[in-house]
Parts: sequence; C-alpha cells; structure tokens
Amino acid sequence: MIHHLSVPVREPRHAAEVFLELFGGGVVTPFGPYAGSFIAWSGDAHGTAVEFYPVGTEMFPPDDAREAQFRHREGSAGHTATHAAISVELEVAEVLAVAEREGWRALVLPRGGFDVIELWVDNTVMFELLTPRMTADYLATVPMLQPAGRS
Repeated sequence: MIHHLSVPVREPRHAAEVFLELFGGGVVTPFGPYAGSFIAWSGDAHGTAVEFYPVGTEMFPPDDAREAQFRHREGSAGHTATHAAISVELEVAEVLAVAEREGWRALVLPRGGFDVIELWVDNTVMFELLTPRMTADYLATVPMLQPAGRS
C-alpha cells in the first residue's frame, strides 16, 4: 500500500487544492519539513496523500542519524520520472474539465488492458488517474499475488 508520494510543482498550494477536487474531498495543510510545501490528504481509509514541493526541492540523506534533509537547486525544470497511478471517483469528462481549466495536459491513453487519464500537473509531472471503470479494468489486468502465508 502506498500511502503518499511527493512531487515538485510550480505552485504547491494550488496543485494541492486541485488534487482535493480530484480526490473528491479531503484537506490541504502546509507540509512542515520544507517551507512552501503543501500536502493534499484525500480523506480516504488508507490515508492517501500527495505532497507538493516547490520545483527545485531535493531531499537527501544527511551524514548523521538525522531525518531526511531538504535543499533547493536553482534552474530545475520540474520534470521527473516519478509518477503515480491514482484511482478517483470522477468520470473522464470531469477530470478533463479540471485539466482544461488549469491549462494542464490531459488525455485518455491505453496502457495494455486498461486505460488511464494521463494528467500533467504544471505540464511537467505526470499522474495516471483512473476512473472507477478504469480501476476495475486495471485490477482485472495486473497480476494479483497473495501475500506470503495466505491462501
């Protein structure tokens, strides 16, 4: 179970607020570890959330026993290979309307057995959003393994 992930965006608070709309509710709070960061909590039973950091934020391990540290690198374009597939309760037209309003690229694309809505936050960070039907197709397509010790 992935509970949260973090991505770089130009306007962290705004991106977090848009994700609340895509999640169908929840709450946005400042994200304490790094100034200017915000987290969108979906309010679901799994604690699903997305952390939005300013473009150029880097997380790195310190040389001692402290927690992860942050720094800013100027000149970053914000593109990243990090992405996530997230199920939403919205239908395709609703997601595409949000994307159009925000000026973000979004289109429905096949992924071999299921479709996704490829949504590009700030047109630099990709999320694969799945409607309820897409989620059902995804779950019917991907290998479902039983955890060790269960039958």
